[in-house]
Amino acid sequence: MLSKHSLVYLLLVVVGAAFLIHRTTATDHIVGANKGWNPGINYTSWANNQTFYVGDYISFRYKKSEHNVYKVDKRGYEKCSIEGAKGNWSNGKDFIQLNKPGRYYFICGIGGCSDGMKVSVVVHSLPPPPSAAISATKHSSESTKHDKSAAANVYSGQLMVAVLWALLLGLVVSTIFMGRLV
Repeated sequence: MLSKHSLVYLLLVVVGAAFLIHRTTATDHIVGANKGWNPGINYTSWANNQTFYVGDYISFRYKKSEHNVYKVDKRGYEKCSIEGAKGNWSNGKDFIQLNKPGRYYFICGIGGCSDGMKVSVVVHSLPPPPSAAISATKHSSESTKHDKSAAANVYSGQLMVAVLWALLLGLVVSTIFMGRLV
């Protein structure tokens, strides 16, 4: 029988592992990398060197008193207009989940857009799980192999997270019942 200290330790290990595994299933793309969200940076070049998938995050780092972030449509992006914006953030460390495939447009709404503070990214769907992809068709190109590998990592990571959360729930429930029985 495990002592209460052993159960607490095991619980912490399981929770920590769940968070580590969950973090590997999505990528956080920090706009501008170490330069952040500031005027005079070529965000088109930055975006062209990234691959975004559904579930990934795009994050903006900036001085909150000087800048902000608006999610706009193509017209708002081209004209640096926040009219009809679909979202806005102003924390200075904004994490935005990219939850569906398509093109996303972001601008600074405090005048920074005209100084280049705008970025457009294309978000791709995750490829189907490897078993479905392999049985449907066999491709031998390197890009297809990469996509299947990425999907396998995401799906296996999600499965592992589900298993770890189930274990965590089991530990919590059993700890509660053990406390009542003693």
